[in-house]
Amino acid sequence: MKPWYEKLFENYAQRYEQESFTLGTKAEVDFIEQEAGFDKSLEILDIGCGTGRHSLELARRGYRVKGIDLSENMLDKARENARKEKLKVEFKKADARYFDFHGQFDMAIMLCEGAFPLMETDEMNYMILGNAFRALSYPGKLIFTTLNGLFPLFHSVKDFINANLGTSETLVNNFDLMTFRDHSEYKFVDDDGKTHVLQCNERYYVPPEISWLLKSAGFDKVDIFGCQTGNFSRKMPLSTGDYEMLVVAEKIQKK
Repeated sequence: MKPWYEKLFENYAQRYEQESFTLGTKAEVDFIEQEAGFDKSLEILDIGCGTGRHSLELARRGYRVKGIDLSENMLDKARENARKEKLKVEFKKADARYFDFHGQFDMAIMLCEGAFPLMETDEMNYMILGNAFRALSYPGKLIFTTLNGLFPLFHSVKDFINANLGTSETLVNNFDLMTFRDHSEYKFVDDDGKTHVLQCNERYYVPPEISWLLKSAGFDKVDIFGCQTGNFSRKMPLSTGDYEMLVVAEKIQKK
């Protein structure tokens, strides 16, 4: 049986691009460019690229990008979007737990929970961070967003999601304090108009965990910030009101 995140994206590319959280793409890429030092010679890996919204915006600005994703449906839409604009981006089907790019990229991005932290176990999530580390050259930088474990301690995840997604609904929501996993029933409509209900399981992380995981994977420097759609900034401190956190991890010294 396929895991819930594979089922969700089997036939969801059109609907995905209508979601409200996709509207911040250009501003998010502004931040990526700043972190890249506006150096268009950099090669960038987009992990869990989906329909390619960040990859394509980077390509529009002259960057060399490769996008990988587990969903062929999402990748087909990304390739279609690239063809329409005659943008040169390679999109490849790959599992973030198992890809193997040794030192081929200067920067990696993994935004909007493209892979991490959707996996069924903490070990699988850690594999993704390890693969991202190995994919980077020296120096290299990983920019990603992930679910903020401080948020569910103070707020209702269910109410937040239902207030922010127009084409889906969280029916049941149970946050486990022992594992920091959110178990939920997620109702959505696919691109053919069919309604589905999925049993979802997502891992929320607190900042010390993220720092420890990244440094265990080999990263030398980890910075964590607050995160809002279309508003990535080093000037935004993380708070309990942030549903996501923005993480910048740097690979500086060769071990």
